[in-house]
Amino acid sequence: MDRAEKRESVAQLSQVFQNTGVVVVAHYSGLSVSQLTLLRRQMQEAGATLKVAKNRLAKIALEGTDVAHLGNLLTGPTVLAYSDDPVAATKVVVNFARGNDKLVILGGALGTTSLNADGVKALATLPSLDELRAKIVGLVQAPATKLAQLSTAPAAKLARVFGAYADRDAA
Repeated sequence: MDRAEKRESVAQLSQVFQNTGVVVVAHYSGLSVSQLTLLRRQMQEAGATLKVAKNRLAKIALEGTDVAHLGNLLTGPTVLAYSDDPVAATKVVVNFARGNDKLVILGGALGTTSLNADGVKALATLPSLDELRAKIVGLVQAPATKLAQLSTAPAAKLARVFGAYADRDAA
């Protein structure tokens, strides 16, 4: 990697550290290429990104950002998982780590908040933004449906009463 490529890589990583919602740092020692490819594919499907970066360049990119505390985690073969959705990257990494003990979660950052491995796992148990949106829509829709049912119920009862009187008069 020449100097221009290094500068570009540092600038890219700096943008990632400043603009993403969550960053997870993990060791990937012992994972095969096919396993890393599978993890990358799962991350893309969830709207997240997985990046293997040189620790030295990542530490330079961390300088002056709110997540500079991540520099302590960047030792050995590390991988960075990040996404705008605070839950997407953590869910994929934690689920993959459950099935593969060679991926070891070291910690991460949620905005300016530092997370240890347990914090990342706890964050992964939360519902994603899409799930929360669906719940809110369901909650908003439910009262409207009940209101419509209640408003039509008296009219239906009234129609049945009129029908009963009409049947009685006809008899």
